[in-house]
Amino acid sequence: MIATRTTLAIHGGKPVRLKPFPPHPIIGEEEKRAVLEVLESGRLSTFVAAPGEHFLGGGRIREFERRFADYHGVRYAVAFNSATAALHAAIVAVGVEPGEEVIVPAMTFTSTATCALMHNAIPVFADVENETFGLDPRSVERRITPLTKAVIVVHLFGHAANLDDIAGIARRNGLRLIEDCAQAPGARYNGRLVGTIGDCGIFSFTENKNITTGEGGMLITGDAGMARVAQMIRNHGEMILEGQAARTYHSTLLGWNYRMTEMEAALGIVQLGRMEQLNQKRIELASYLTERLTEKLGRTSGIQPPVVQSSSKHVYYAYAIKYDEAQTGVPRDWFVKALKAEGIPLSAGYVRPLYFSPLYHDRRPFAFRHYTGNAQYDQGLCPTAEWLYEKALMLTGVVRPPATFADMDDIAAAFEKVTDQRSTLVAQVHA
Repeated sequence: MIATRTTLAIHGGKPVRLKPFPPHPIIGEEEKRAVLEVLESGRLSTFVAAPGEHFLGGGRIREFERRFADYHGVRYAVAFNSATAALHAAIVAVGVEPGEEVIVPAMTFTSTATCALMHNAIPVFADVENETFGLDPRSVERRITPLTKAVIVVHLFGHAANLDDIAGIARRNGLRLIEDCAQAPGARYNGRLVGTIGDCGIFSFTENKNITTGEGGMLITGDAGMARVAQMIRNHGEMILEGQAARTYHSTLLGWNYRMTEMEAALGIVQLGRMEQLNQKRIELASYLTERLTEKLGRTSGIQPPVVQSSSKHVYYAYAIKYDEAQTGVPRDWFVKALKAEGIPLSAGYVRPLYFSPLYHDRRPFAFRHYTGNAQYDQGLCPTAEWLYEKALMLTGVVRPPATFADMDDIAAAFEKVTDQRSTLVAQVHA
């Protein structure tokens, strides 16, 4: 076969794009100055695991927490060294006890579920909706048992989950509601910021998130008792020093070292100030790409750009595309290979439903030794999550600043090229 401009790159043609997409995150001079000020101060972390003014950390930690709480219109924010640590603290703070159950989505990052195991509680997996990928309220209701204590709802890829229905289910059944907003800082549901509707909200600041501190997390809540428990979990528990010479600790709550540093907080303060601007750029890029894909491919191509419900403000941590093999005639994984060959970062699926992991399927953690319930982890448990992973979901993480509309044009052009030449992929699949 002689390669032409229209020959797919996977078949030897010239790729649509040869250069990499712009690197992320965006770190400017203001972020650099903020971190340098901490370095020059010589006070990199001022936490002290004992009663006193530094039990809650240093000045930048407190400023970051105050600004984050103010942005969300809540009373309390507690900074952590990761969102995983914040989720663990949330499980304890809402009153989950060892052996009790926490309902979580099957399609999410691992720590949404392992945070329960970290407190010797049991994750129970519910299915997700096939348009916005949040928890399916009907599946949640079917999972409730006398052991259920809490629900963790995840706002996946930047779109809010169906909070009205899920919050209603939680209220009717006396369950606590934790919002995992790791991928959705600044997203809204019916005009309200995510993280402010449940009992508490959790955020992540890893370097691939909408804003970053390198590593880091935050718990927000309007409940003083929950905030206090979270602060104790973060800093080795509540400890009373007994005796001046012996420095003996008298602890009343098991805690960990989940403390954020002053450098991370300094970076977070600056990044938080940029968040609305950075999210708006994501929205503009995503909206532009959706228009270009619809224009080039039409609405019956088997390629469905992200759905944005009228109740939500989507902040596009990732650009999630639904794929229909029945319409394209090409298995999704082959289509993804062809797009990647054209220079477009694209993945087939998100994460495999978590219950397939031996951690759950083989009931390996200690928590299961004294568990009296009947949580299931078998194939077929969450059919929508399995279908999205195996057949229907495609993701790209480059629809975010500092990428440009020209970069989005390349993505759209690659989709058009592969779609137009899909007959050659069909022939290869069946060769």
